[in-house]
Amino acid sequence: MKPNPLVAIVILTYNGRNYLEKFLPAVLASTYINKKVVIGDNASTDDTMEWMALNFPQIEVIVNGGNYGYAKGYNTILQQVKADYFVLLNSDVEVTQGWIEPIIGLMESDSLVAACQPKLLAYNDKTRFEYAGAAGGWMDALGYPFTRGRVFDYCETDSGQYNDTRKVFWASGAALFVRAALFLQFNGFDEYFFAHQEEVDLCWRFQKAGYSIMACPASVVYHVGGGTLPKGHRKVFLNFRNNLIMLAKNWRTSEKLWKMPLRILLDAVAAWRGLLSGDTDFFKAVLQAHVAFVGWVFNHQAKSPSATQRHVTLKGLYKGSVIMEHFIKKKKTFAEIVTETQ
Repeated sequence: MKPNPLVAIVILTYNGRNYLEKFLPAVLASTYINKKVVIGDNASTDDTMEWMALNFPQIEVIVNGGNYGYAKGYNTILQQVKADYFVLLNSDVEVTQGWIEPIIGLMESDSLVAACQPKLLAYNDKTRFEYAGAAGGWMDALGYPFTRGRVFDYCETDSGQYNDTRKVFWASGAALFVRAALFLQFNGFDEYFFAHQEEVDLCWRFQKAGYSIMACPASVVYHVGGGTLPKGHRKVFLNFRNNLIMLAKNWRTSEKLWKMPLRILLDAVAAWRGLLSGDTDFFKAVLQAHVAFVGWVFNHQAKSPSATQRHVTLKGLYKGSVIMEHFIKKKKTFAEIVTETQ
């Protein structure tokens, strides 16, 4: 263990002055001693940079050459940051006192922990888990991500039911602690993703190489959610496209042969359900996602960062179908679906 390893809290922003104004002071007031705060800017067109220079001239600011999204945006910034740990923190996150220490202590105690997340609660209702990460991410057998505390759109009330520190499948990109050397060694995020599920893909690659992903609820943050990319056509498109790309990259060939056609069929069912309910935009977004996925297979697959799986058992993997349990059997909560001894 290294005494007080250097932690770089890196906040990527795009036209996010309002969030920085609201949440940056609490980040700066974090009690962890050996820290630095870096603002990465995706070529904002508002007055974010002028406001930072006027109000926080002591903070390092790195400006990207364009709006690179979450994946390439962070990859580009983090190559220029020296630290033992990176904390990738969304600009719309309110941190609490002592939020860093429990996670760094946990990661320092086990060199195989590659990434970790705090407990994410909703900023607008601090009694509820927040969609983007809740108390740690899981994955079902058909590649649908869900979390301890949030299954699809149902977010549970936090009553301490997930307050145990646990290995999970993926850690949320809204407040992602990651070993700096490993992030760079694994070539960071898949930049083709732009935004959405790139952290799930990275955590999957970490696990396949023998590392662990943790959730540490002793650390708590509050996330506004949807602050950088609001709901709509683009978000649906990215979620469906990136999910298929991630599965194509990480499933074994034997799994892909039968799971990929089934997943594409289930996506089509969701799209037609949307169309029949009058949501033509959702239908178009899913269709475009499938077309883009085919384009990726032929033109970009060879360029995507990947990892060969060792003989490891993936943690946080539910062997059943979360769609079946949630939508057919009407189980709402994570605990109703998953027995965590799995």
